[in-house]
Amino acid sequence: MAKAVTIKVKLLSTADTGYFYVTKKNSRTMTDKISARKYDPVVRKHVEFKESKIK
Repeated sequence: MAKAVTIKVKLLSTADTGYFYVTKKNSRTMTDKISARKYDPVVRKHVEFKESKIK
C-alpha cells in the first residue's frame, strides 16, 4: 500500500499557552516546517504558530 501524500500536523502556539491548531500539509511539495500567524484565544492575540508532530 502506498504512503499517504497528505499528513496531519499540529501548529503549536509560541506564546507557550498550549493552544494548537491541527491542519494537513502535502509532505512532498512542502518539505519545510510550517509557521503562520494565527489567533490564540488564551492570550487573545495573533501570535506565531510553529509546526510540531502529532503524538
